[in-house]
Amino acid sequence: MKDQLHRTLKLQGTPKRIVSLVPSQTELLVDLGLEASIVGITKFCVHPKHLLKAKTVVGGTKQVHVDRIKALQPDIILCNKEENTRQIITDLTSVAPIHVSDICNLHDCFELISMYGELFKVEPKASELIASIKKERDAFLLQLKTKAKPEVAYFIWKNPWMVVASDTFINMMLSEAGFTNVFKDEKRYPEIDVSHSKLKDADFIFLSSEPFPFKAKHVEEFQSQFPDKTIKIVDGEYFSWYGSRLLGAYKYFKTLYESA
Repeated sequence: MKDQLHRTLKLQGTPKRIVSLVPSQTELLVDLGLEASIVGITKFCVHPKHLLKAKTVVGGTKQVHVDRIKALQPDIILCNKEENTRQIITDLTSVAPIHVSDICNLHDCFELISMYGELFKVEPKASELIASIKKERDAFLLQLKTKAKPEVAYFIWKNPWMVVASDTFINMMLSEAGFTNVFKDEKRYPEIDVSHSKLKDADFIFLSSEPFPFKAKHVEEFQSQFPDKTIKIVDGEYFSWYGSRLLGAYKYFKTLYESA
């Protein structure tokens, strides 16, 4: 078995004890019927909510308790190239085989779901999930065919102000949702000033619910500075979580697009 970084994993049978260090991948495991096999999660694995009480929390996505993970005797540890650090991979290499995902687009998402299907012997559920996501996507994109794409700036952080640009999963999902990112010509997550000229081109300013928890007061602050623009707090999970979260994303995008 290889992961999405083309690293080879040597496994002795189907993994039965799973540590997941990525919230969206934890949710995917549950939706593939693998909740009973999960033994360790991060403090950010909040879906479904009861997991934080039912499973052992081994740290966050950037720092983990290696001894706590080792004590769980996992058969496999699930990580992500962007969410987790190289140091985590290094520290855990001797504990158990590590599967690392690398998600840039929808193809990568579907590939990961298929990989988990094969890895954990739940291929029918994985195939069904992929088909359901594609059906929702096709129906939504059909509605967008004749519509122009409003321009948007998507904020993820304050102090410093940070927005989403190209080479990110969120930028791809903004396009999926029917919007054009005014910062698409820049890279990753640039720090900007709120007087940035590109903000003048935006029809909408989106304030993500995560990682920075933007609130109504932040909407008011932006509205006072940009009275002619629509300012919205959006559900960041639908723009940044992959896996089974995609199944509900297109219904959310439909509501968001229609209200915009």
